[in-house]
Amino acid sequence: MAVLEEIGNQLAMIARTTGGSVPRVGGSWRGGSGVVVGNGLVLTNAHNVRGQATDLTFSDGKTVEAQVKGIDIDGDLAVLAGDTGSARILEWAAEPPAVGTPVFAVAAGAGGAARVTFGFVSGVAQAFRGPRGRRIAGSIEHTAPLAPGSSGSALVDGDGRLVGLNTNRLGSGFYLALPADGTLKGRADALGRGETAQRPRLGIGIAPSWVARRMRRAVGLAERDGVLVREVEQDSPAEHAGIAEGDLLVEAAGKPIHDADDIYDALEAVAAHGKLSLRVVRGAEERTVEADFNQA
Repeated sequence: MAVLEEIGNQLAMIARTTGGSVPRVGGSWRGGSGVVVGNGLVLTNAHNVRGQATDLTFSDGKTVEAQVKGIDIDGDLAVLAGDTGSARILEWAAEPPAVGTPVFAVAAGAGGAARVTFGFVSGVAQAFRGPRGRRIAGSIEHTAPLAPGSSGSALVDGDGRLVGLNTNRLGSGFYLALPADGTLKGRADALGRGETAQRPRLGIGIAPSWVARRMRRAVGLAERDGVLVREVEQDSPAEHAGIAEGDLLVEAAGKPIHDADDIYDALEAVAAHGKLSLRVVRGAEERTVEADFNQA
């Protein structure tokens, strides 16, 4: 009973000291949460943002309009600029929590009221898919329950310091948060300066490798590892490179392609406005093409 009472006291303390720093983002049924990370700046998930403007509702019931300051869709991050009033800027923890660390999830419910739950870190270095399919690695897995509308909320330690930004629900009682480390801090600071992230995009839709193998086998072609191009965006780097629907991408930057992550990894290594060499199989023919992101 003493342990439960102590946890209850911590829940109340964190709700009191941290709840005001976690506003509701957007409407009551499709919105999420955010974290005050600077004067007039709120960090949230990109998938919580629809358009350039949204509402922020704080635990005291105050609602203000906010504008998107910077957004990173592939990294599922956005910073909103709006009047945060007297809301406290959350302190960032010195280091990410280890497995077994007690943590508290602080989210904003309907009307901005704070919702605080308790759990433990159950895993580190986990991964999930961002809004456009890119793998986001290095996440914290924890067991503090999150209700719908909690994405973008704060994961804090027992002292109320930010250890993660809640982002994804795994189901079966497990949740993922981006670690509040130096990398996240740097990305949040850049977005807060209006430096919207730009990552090279090929402009293709792809099918899994097993689909490509099955289709090639059906027409009597040798099976190959790779990803099948199922669509090509008009005026994209892929179209300019001559890639077409039905092509099989088997190499990127000289490395074999086994799945979509291999393409994303190759794109991450491309310098801004750089180029990417791709090996393409079309039927029985094979050739190398170059995607030029200067044309994007």
